Amino acid sequence: MIEAKGAVMNSQESAEDPRPGGEQTPPRKKTRKRALIAAAVVAAAAIGGAGYAATASSPTSATASAAAASSASSASAPAQAGSGGGSGSGSNARSGPAEGGTTGTVTAVSGSGFTVTTATGQTATVTGTSTTSYLNGTTPASSSAVTVGQPVLVLGTVNSTAITASQVVVQPPGSGSTPSTASQVVPFQQGAQSAAKQSGQVPADYTEGSGTIVSGSTADKATEAALAAYPGAVVDRVVQLSDGEYEVHYIGVNWPHHVFVTADFTVAGAD
Repeated sequence: MIEAKGAVMNSQESAEDPRPGGEQTPPRKKTRKRALIAAAVVAAAAIGGAGYAATASSPTSATASAAAASSASSASAPAQAGSGGGSGSGSNARSGPAEGGTTGTVTAVSGSGFTVTTATGQTATVTGTSTTSYLNGTTPASSSAVTVGQPVLVLGTVNSTAITASQVVVQPPGSGSTPSTASQVVPFQQGAQSAAKQSGQVPADYTEGSGTIVSGSTADKATEAALAAYPGAVVDRVVQLSDGEYEVHYIGVNWPHHVFVTADFTVAGAD
């Protein structure tokens, strides 16, 4: 269509402006140049319009870009400490393995460790390592001291009910007597609601999930104190609160869930 229009214009120009000698030579180069320029303008407009239409009618691209930017921002943002239960992070993480332990009776022994069953029937699998220390009462011993039927205290890194032992005490001191608080521990029952009660002194400003997880001898001492007072559970973490006390977190029982231990490792209360 553009070339045809150019041909008509060329014919008109020749008729109105005859060349000397009566020869009428149409300015083809000029006309063709104009035609090419017009075609380029039309093509550019078409491309620009198509790009605009694609952008306007396809919000998916913009949304995907925004989502990617948001995802990158979330991944690089520091995790919030102090969140309770399940999936916290930072120094107060609640999802990863932490130091704790359990007490109970050895019910099976294998080449890599043993199984211990607590006073409430909770079972934990204990694995020994080359660095695990063993005591028979207060006397240094070897892994051979662990036999079926023996009462034990296990301290180490806890992941649910699997414990990698740092220390195993066979016939721990006080294992022959039952603390008066043992009868208060409520065994776990599938589908049963957790008991809502308190015993002793619970920090007035305590918020579940607060504090910072501790390890080493501090976690061991707090775990041992809590299990001596309230046997039957597995301790899966020990948390130091802002007032210096420790919250020892229980699993495998319906009550208690938190045992509070003072800075000098005396049990103060539970809820």
